Amino acid sequence: MLEKSEILKRFNERCKDTLMETLEIEYVDVGDDFVIAQMPVNSRVYQPYGILHGGATAALAESVGSLASTYFVDNDRFVIKGIELSINHVKSVKDGMVTATATIVHKGRSTHLWEIKVVNTSGDLISIAKITNIVLEKR
Repeated sequence: MLEKSEILKRFNERCKDTLMETLEIEYVDVGDDFVIAQMPVNSRVYQPYGILHGGATAALAESVGSLASTYFVDNDRFVIKGIELSINHVKSVKDGMVTATATIVHKGRSTHLWEIKVVNTSGDLISIAKITNIVLEKR
């Protein structure tokens, strides 16, 4: 089994030339039933009122939830596709960093359900999301 630092390095290398790189999303921790990523809050992710755009938050949630499923399957045999994302925003953010923690709710053979909590630097809940991923055999 790879060391955590090597796993995170590989996760982050997958972000090159993707939306995750554009949003500066970085994977920072992984465990038996969770994955954590961070994203800076600055003008690159603002909506017109100068606060974190809900779509950027949703992209962070989907990114960490989807990658979490890929971590828990055999990537030589299976591919992960997100099939549903729902998110509720409860607080706004103007600066700093947001952290998204994806925790497994259901890990079946063909679907995974993740809960993603997004918090600000102070630990206040910003958004809560759930993502359902389908596990498909590669063709």
